[in-house]
Amino acid sequence: MGNRFEIDGEEVLDGEVKEFGNSAHVTVPKRWRGADVKVVRISDPTETDQE
Repeated sequence: MGNRFEIDGEEVLDGEVKEFGNSAHVTVPKRWRGADVKVVRISDPTETDQE
């Protein structure tokens, strides 16, 4: 079991990190543009060529 975090916020989305060039990204709704966000990893990556 991982660490437990408590975060105050407005909305929560479940998503998957996807490859994006030399990095990766998570897509959020366009209406979130300009908002401050936090990203929490909840599982180990499955990618085999991690840097």
